[in-house]
Amino acid sequence: MFSNLRRILGIAVVAAASMASSAFAESDPQAAGKTNVTYRAADGTELHGYLAQPAVSGRAPGVLMIHEWWGLNNDTTRLADALAAEGFVVLAPDAFRGSVAQTPQQAMKQVSSTPAQQIASDLDAALDFLKKQANVDPARVAVQGFCFGGSQAMYMGTRRPDLAAVAIFYGSGPITDAAKLGAMKEAGPVLGIYGAEDGNIPVSQVQGFRKALNEKGVTNTIEIYPGVGHAFVKSNTYQNGEQAQKAWNQLISFLNANLKR
Repeated sequence: MFSNLRRILGIAVVAAASMASSAFAESDPQAAGKTNVTYRAADGTELHGYLAQPAVSGRAPGVLMIHEWWGLNNDTTRLADALAAEGFVVLAPDAFRGSVAQTPQQAMKQVSSTPAQQIASDLDAALDFLKKQANVDPARVAVQGFCFGGSQAMYMGTRRPDLAAVAIFYGSGPITDAAKLGAMKEAGPVLGIYGAEDGNIPVSQVQGFRKALNEKGVTNTIEIYPGVGHAFVKSNTYQNGEQAQKAWNQLISFLNANLKR
C-alpha cells in the first residue's frame, strides 16, 4: 500500500548515489511544473493547476495539494501523481499565478508580494473546482500542503467547514490561540507533520498548536519527527529518506481513514 512514493519518486530508506542521479535526469524538480486544468478566480482571472487522476472507477475522494513557497514546480506534481496512485483525485493549484522561484530570495519575494487575500481566494476557487469534478465525492475532500502550502492548508481549515480533513506538512506559524481556529473543528480531523530540528518552526509552537486544537475539540494527530528539519519530504529526497517515507505513509493512513470510509 505504501510503496508508491518510493516506487514512483525514488524516496527510499537506502538509496545509492547512482540511483539518485538517474531517477531524476528527466526533469528538474525545481522547474515549473506542468498544468492541465484551468478554472476561474473570484476576480475572473484564469488560474491553472495540475489534476492527477487515480486508476479507479466511480467517485473517489479528493485532495487539494498546495505547493511550497517555490510555486507549482515538478516536485509538487510528482507528489500529486504519487498521491493519486493511492486512489485520490489530486489537484495541485498554482497559488502564485504562474510564478515559480528558483532561489530562496525569489521565493520570499513572491510570497511577500502576493496579496494574502488573493492567495486565499484563489485556493478556495481551486477547492471548489476540485469538488465539482464528476469523479470526486465532494463530501470526501481534504486539503494538504507543504511549507507555505502547509500554512495555507491550516488557514483553509479555519475557513472551510466543508472540508473532510486537513493535513499540514511543516506549515510555519502554527496557530496557538484556540479562538483563532475558526471552522477547524467542522473541517474534520487534522494531521500535523513537523521536524524536531526545524529552525523555522520551534517545537514549542507545534506543542502550542496541539494544545489549541485540543482546547477547540478538534480531533488531531501532531507528529514531530526526530532528526529532521524543515521541508524533509520532497520527490527527490534521499538524505532523510526513512523519515520522509514514514511521514508519507502517515499521510496515506490519515487520508485513507478519513476519506475512504
